[in-house]
Amino acid sequence: MRYFLHLGYDGSLYHGWQVQPNTLTVQRELDRCLSQVLRQPVYSLGSGRTDSGVHASHQVAHFDAEIPDTLDPETLLYRLNRALPRDIRVYAVHPVPDKANARFDAEARTYEYHVRLVPDPFTPAHALYLDRAPDLVAMNQAAGYLLGSRDFTSFSKVKGGEKHYVCVCYEAGWREVPGGLIFRIRANRFVRGMVRLVVGTLLTVGRGKLTPEEFKQILDDQSRIAASGAAPANGLFLARVEYPPELVPTEQLPAGMPYFVSR
Repeated sequence: MRYFLHLGYDGSLYHGWQVQPNTLTVQRELDRCLSQVLRQPVYSLGSGRTDSGVHASHQVAHFDAEIPDTLDPETLLYRLNRALPRDIRVYAVHPVPDKANARFDAEARTYEYHVRLVPDPFTPAHALYLDRAPDLVAMNQAAGYLLGSRDFTSFSKVKGGEKHYVCVCYEAGWREVPGGLIFRIRANRFVRGMVRLVVGTLLTVGRGKLTPEEFKQILDDQSRIAASGAAPANGLFLARVEYPPELVPTEQLPAGMPYFVSR
C-alpha cells in the first residue's frame, strides 16, 4: 500500500535530501528508519530535492509498505520519531491511492528565505545575517517581475538537468518580521538552485547595486552569467507542499503541524 509522509528537518548536517553514495542525506536517514520500524525494506520519494544545508518545514514523501492493522498511526509516528535523528521529525502518515506521487501530484510549493537584521546567537544556522537593512521597496518591486509564467534559465544551476526552465510563479515578495525579513515564493515548480539565485540577486537590488529594471532584464535575458551569486543555503526552507484536497484531506493532518500546512 502507498502512503504519504509529512516531515520537517534541519538540513544543517545533511548533504541535501536525495540519497547519495557514502553521504549523509535526509532521504537516507528516513528510509533507514522506516525500514527499521516497519521491518521491511522501504524506499521513499520526496516531493522535491533540497540542496545541502537547506531546511524543510514541510516536505512530503511517498513510500510503499505493508503496515499491519495492529500498528496504529499514532504508534507508527511515535516509533519513527524515536528512531529518527532529532533534526528530522515526522508530522503525519496517511494512505493514498497506489498511483499517488509525492512529486508529480504536488500542485504548488512554497519556499521561504530568512534574513536577520539583528545579531542573534541562536539563528545563524537558519538565517542569513545582514548588518545593514536592504531596500525593501526596491526588492519587492523587482520580485514583482517574477510573477506569472516565466522562463527561469537566468536563475538556474548550469547543470540542473531540467527539460525546461518555465515555472508559473504565484507569489513572490519580502515582508518584515521582528528582527528581520522573510522572502516567500510560491510556484508550481522550481528549477535547481532557483530560489537561492533569485534571493541573491534580489539582495543585490536591495544593496543598490542593481535596479529593479535591471533585475527584470536579467530574468528576460535568460542568461545564467548575469545573475548575482546564490544566497547561502542556511536561510532557505521548503515551507509548504500543496496537493489536491482529495489526495491530502485537511483532517489527515494534525492540528499541531506548522501553520503553513493548513493555511
